[in-house]
Amino acid sequence: MYEIRLPGKDRIMRTAMNNTNAATLSLKEYETTYIAREHIPYNVGERLYRDYGSQVNVEFPSPKTHNRWALTSQGWVGYIPLDERLSLVLKPKVPLHNLFGMLEYAYRLKSFQFLDADLMQCQSLEAFYERLAHILALRVLERGRKGFYRAYLDRADQLPYVSGRVDMRYLMQHPCDPHLRCHYEDHTADIADNQILAWTLRHILHSGICTEYTLPAIRQAYRALQGLATLHPYTPQDCVARLYHRLNADYHPMHALCRFFLEHSGPSHKVGEHTFIPFLVNMARLYELFVAEWLTRNLDPARFQLKAQDTVTIGEHQNLRFNIDLTLYDTKTQSPICVLDTKYKAPDVPSQSDLSQVVMYAELKQCQDACLIYPTDLQVLPLKTPVGQIRIHTLTFSVAGNLEEGGHTFLRSLKEILNTEPHHNGSL
Repeated sequence: MYEIRLPGKDRIMRTAMNNTNAATLSLKEYETTYIAREHIPYNVGERLYRDYGSQVNVEFPSPKTHNRWALTSQGWVGYIPLDERLSLVLKPKVPLHNLFGMLEYAYRLKSFQFLDADLMQCQSLEAFYERLAHILALRVLERGRKGFYRAYLDRADQLPYVSGRVDMRYLMQHPCDPHLRCHYEDHTADIADNQILAWTLRHILHSGICTEYTLPAIRQAYRALQGLATLHPYTPQDCVARLYHRLNADYHPMHALCRFFLEHSGPSHKVGEHTFIPFLVNMARLYELFVAEWLTRNLDPARFQLKAQDTVTIGEHQNLRFNIDLTLYDTKTQSPICVLDTKYKAPDVPSQSDLSQVVMYAELKQCQDACLIYPTDLQVLPLKTPVGQIRIHTLTFSVAGNLEEGGHTFLRSLKEILNTEPHHNGSL
């Protein structure tokens, strides 16, 4: 594939597309890229607008765009295969090694020793994806050589022989049925632990990202599970908070990888005989997960407890609920101290809607401090202003430089906020 460098270099793009049967268009977060009309078939542009409009803003050729396509990545990074000949690569604003570091924190990949120095030096997000897919395939194959984990499941079926307990009620109601309805336990590998692996490997195979270097191992791993594990749809949430013990402990890191792949698999679409599943990372969501995990590792657990996606319900109406990005609690009293809302954007000043949102969160949690967290410094001085009984602060957790340094700078600022208020004492 040839990378097409835009904007303003349509001549280079034409040469690349004429010399190969496949082309890759590169977009960068929040930057508009103009592409000559003839280089994107109209039906492909319609599909991009229809299926990925929330990830990429699509303006069709018109006098406004000087008869060109205008594409703008909306805070997403990843890979979208549009058809057999054309793909979109959505590149991040942050350096790639920082993006990998954020993913490492957010999905706790470091604790499973997945990320070696070579992996962190990958030159693209697609290469990072492929390397992790290869790791997953090799671990599945290793488990397959030892034998996939099996468990006893309760079954009920009509059998030509007695197995387990005979359903006497069914027997009396159907005395002429030659088969016996039995309730029994089946020792099977067709369980969620293995089904999650099979479903994830299927997604990877349909992504169109992996090359012939890794595809043989991925196909072999998928075939090893076929016939053993039924294909069922699974979500990223199904991969966490599972029960592990000495017989299936090695499934824990594999499920962590499955969560990574399933979380960033976009909607599939079919072109001809091929089904494509894109790989897309929502940078706003990743930033929230990264900040939450970094704080969890660096806060003093004896004094503070962090709760992510803290749900608050208004009154008795279950449909009136809000999910607060992060809430900081006092460990001893279990009372909320501060609400924190991550904003993956770089405004000059906080928007009115952001301020209103964080004030509402603080009022719902009945705490006096509310923080808006941005990945870059605001163009104005950090905000520290009261709104009624709520004190609003703006903080920066930078992801442009060294992540650890950015985190500790952020933590010192948070410490100053909490320790200067009369109801807080001590250090973080």
